[in-house]
Amino acid sequence: MNSKRMLLLVLFAFSLMLVERYFRNITVGLAVFATGRFAEEYLRLFLHSANKHFMTGYRVIFYIMVDAFLQLPDIEPSPLRTFKAFEVDAERWWLDGSLVYMKSLGEHITSHIQDEVDFLFSMAVNQVFQNEFGVETLGPLVAQLHAWWYFRNTKNFPYERRPTSAACIPFGQGDFYYGSLTVGGTPHNILDFIEEYLNGVIHDIKNGLNSTYEKHLNKYFYLNKPTKLLSPEYSWDLAFSPPPQIQYVKVAHDSHRKL
Repeated sequence: MNSKRMLLLVLFAFSLMLVERYFRNITVGLAVFATGRFAEEYLRLFLHSANKHFMTGYRVIFYIMVDAFLQLPDIEPSPLRTFKAFEVDAERWWLDGSLVYMKSLGEHITSHIQDEVDFLFSMAVNQVFQNEFGVETLGPLVAQLHAWWYFRNTKNFPYERRPTSAACIPFGQGDFYYGSLTVGGTPHNILDFIEEYLNGVIHDIKNGLNSTYEKHLNKYFYLNKPTKLLSPEYSWDLAFSPPPQIQYVKVAHDSHRKL
């Protein structure tokens, strides 16, 4: 190993030590929404892997939002971990899944989550943690760079382009394309995003439009720049072989199987 690479590794280890010391007494929340055809299978894999790799050594509260028909997996929480399950009103299931989840998450943030955790992640259930997901990912507003679009030209990003949509990002603007499988930050900032997203959906419905959750997310990050960007290895799509830039996949997901 050459001296330059050794120096970089030493500096990284030292920086990580400082970050871990700074975040020593925090509590982190991880919210996940599980419903649909593969929900039970995905939830078992998600929770088992998160229990092992997510914020090890720190207090963690898992917020699991499910429908009445889903059987929760039998998992013994590791030390410093708490599981909390919440049933989403069955009458809401005819609505868009992302809309139902975000509305429910916003209600829980307001009623109790904001008083229980310092930082909160919302993650899709069709993901599996493969390596440590630690405090280096924390920040006031955390965005996940999309694994596929990260290596593409910005002019081809699939932003919402219809001017009358609340999610619209005009041609020639925008910097990154953000994935919707992971979003994080302080409870206050997550709640702010949820409120903007819900307002955007209402606006679009009134205008006869139906943009996606991911496009509303990208519009929010276009207007409210993230303080932390997670590189593609924090949500790598198993449909693609990792390029040389991706040495360690932290979290993997399977885009070929839909919930």
